[in-house]
Amino acid sequence: MDQLGLLIGGAHDGASNGATFERRNPLTGEVATTAAAATVDDANHAADIAAEAFGTWSKTSPGERRKALLGAADALMAKADDFVAAMATEIGATAGWAMFNVGLAADMLREAAALTTQIKGEVIPSDRPGTMAMAIRQPAGVVLSIAPWNAPVILGTRSLATPIACGNTVVMKSSEICPRTHALIGEALREGGVPEGVVNVISNAPDDAAAIVDALIAHPAVRRVNFTGSTRVGKIIAETAARHLKPALLELGGKAPFVVLDDADIEQAVAAAAFGTYMNQGQICMSTERIVADEKIADEFVAAFAEKAKTLKAGDPREGSCPLGALVDESAVTRINELIDDAVGKGAVIAAGGKGEGAIMQATILDHVTPAMRIYSEESFGPIVAIVRVSGVDEAVRVANDTEYGLSAAVFGKDAIRALGVARRIESGICHVNGPTVHDEAQMPFGGVKASGYGRFGGEAGIHEFTDLRWITITEGELHYPI
Repeated sequence: MDQLGLLIGGAHDGASNGATFERRNPLTGEVATTAAAATVDDANHAADIAAEAFGTWSKTSPGERRKALLGAADALMAKADDFVAAMATEIGATAGWAMFNVGLAADMLREAAALTTQIKGEVIPSDRPGTMAMAIRQPAGVVLSIAPWNAPVILGTRSLATPIACGNTVVMKSSEICPRTHALIGEALREGGVPEGVVNVISNAPDDAAAIVDALIAHPAVRRVNFTGSTRVGKIIAETAARHLKPALLELGGKAPFVVLDDADIEQAVAAAAFGTYMNQGQICMSTERIVADEKIADEFVAAFAEKAKTLKAGDPREGSCPLGALVDESAVTRINELIDDAVGKGAVIAAGGKGEGAIMQATILDHVTPAMRIYSEESFGPIVAIVRVSGVDEAVRVANDTEYGLSAAVFGKDAIRALGVARRIESGICHVNGPTVHDEAQMPFGGVKASGYGRFGGEAGIHEFTDLRWITITEGELHYPI
């Protein structure tokens, strides 16, 4: 496989010192990608190029930006087979998950294209005679985007679509785990008509990540930071951005609760829980991590859910014969196995699945989970879910909120008004009544609360994140001053 270069200003070059790094297939151990390992000088060069491009791109008309983004969406779709191959070898993803990524990412580019004419201001009445006061939104400058590996096309595209729609330019630091997948996004935008220098993609060796990010946040031209990833790293990003007084949009970890009320439609709840728990092997920030089941229906729900989980087999995604693929690496399986051992040792019951081997783990359910068990509070990020049994609505809400995280949640109940009342009491940025915790649409305000981060991607909320709001006045006639 060809060595992957850096995309800076439209050129594909190696690192300035010639360094590279390898990403290996999580199933076979074979080299999936050899990529350029950017230096701090390379990162600063990318920011310099983005700053140069900002002068022109920020002045383009909405129609020009819309045309480029629509072209990028088409180019992204045309690379679907390339994305499927890259995601299979770099992260062990199934073809279905890869295609879902490509489709939603293309929608995000089209939604961003529509936003180009929605960057609005307002006229505000002024108390000063003869003065017209306006609040207007303008592009902020260079945006640093940092996206993760788990939904690489969706989250990589999301990190830059609205910023460039608003007239900003971008330096995207690709994930060390999926550099080829992220590089394909940059290529699609370039081929779709986004000018050189507007989107730059740099890859780096894992050991260099901290230095690269520090340099980019400190760069004078970088005015916004957006990061999707773990809460642990998000705190570091937030602290670094704060030292430079630069706003950061953070979408971090999750421990999504799925509340099953005593009047829930069991069949529908099982279907939604299975999708939310096991899609992409549970490696989604919105994945269902805890099922909070009313004790009146818990036995019935668990029995039906376990039967469903047993049909969701995991295997080599390249064979295309199983609905679930591999985890990102063997260490992920080892970590989840430790959570299982801890829970079972403290009284939990395995209702389906069990411990994994290598990078493969079957769909697993742990019933009778209590706060004493690590899996009650730790983000598992794998094909496993904890079932916590509760008595009544108030206890369900208390358990749903008994977590440091607050990204996504779900509530199932036939009485939709009652379920909505429960949803309003749950501390999360997103909550779905009678729908799965895993749900995303390009136009929706997406983000969390508590340790799941702050700020919102998507729709008009994204415009507010990636523009500066300015107050400008025009005065006619003479003004009289007190001195």
